[in-house]
Amino acid sequence: MIDQTEKTQTLIRAVMILDCFTQDRPELGVREVARMVDLSSSSTGRIMAGMKDLGILSQNPSTRMYSVGPRVLTWAGVYLATSDLRNVAYPYLEELHNSTRETISLYILDGNERVCIERLESTQNVRFVAPRIGRHLPLHAGSAGKVMMAFLTEKRREELLTSGSLVQLTEKTIVTPEVLRTELDRIRIDGYAISNGEWILDASGIAAPIFDRFGEVLAALTISGPTQRFTQDVFPGYIQAAVRVAQQISAGLGFREASHANLRGEFPQSDVVMVQRG
Repeated sequence: MIDQTEKTQTLIRAVMILDCFTQDRPELGVREVARMVDLSSSSTGRIMAGMKDLGILSQNPSTRMYSVGPRVLTWAGVYLATSDLRNVAYPYLEELHNSTRETISLYILDGNERVCIERLESTQNVRFVAPRIGRHLPLHAGSAGKVMMAFLTEKRREELLTSGSLVQLTEKTIVTPEVLRTELDRIRIDGYAISNGEWILDASGIAAPIFDRFGEVLAALTISGPTQRFTQDVFPGYIQAAVRVAQQISAGLGFREASHANLRGEFPQSDVVMVQRG
């Protein structure tokens, strides 16, 4: 069995191999890479073959030369998308933070979870402990996760609903697929999601979806804070503000609602339809 030290060493060597590829050196052979990373040709060839199997490297069948594989391009796309997202979103998030004085968070999808990539803390004395940047959270619990889940394709939603991963985090977490399916359908109509104590008791949140230029849900922004402050008096204004800012960020990322209307048929609406959620 491979011990942890050997696994770490292999990972480090794989990264060193990746670093050998540049715009000036897009294709490399095993021996050339071995010299650059100061490893034997046999060890280098073995690692590169494994990287090829994982899609990290590609190999030309004629020349046997290696190049960066499709998996790296996927990672690069995620990085560029989130980097653009933060740059575009931050001024709008700051504006929302100043107007509400509540905690504003930005989440992206990561597999079957959501990850917080930006957060502006509430300036008020009483506030709940928001998730730290980089923390992974489930999609089914909380407004941000639900709103992203709602705007996924039907096939992807059903996979998540039937995956058996609907863990009960509080007494208010929705863990029944049928109930959550109905909730997601309602969110798609409303264009926003509300959570009251689903992830943390006594904490409430309002979330709106952010779309990329292809009309796919990319992220979600939330306004969150103690439930005692999220009264019926503030809900309508917060909902309108969240949806408006999410639309502005989506537009900044190249999303044009009209150009995708025939493909998706449903988009966030600025009108407040419902403000009461259990």
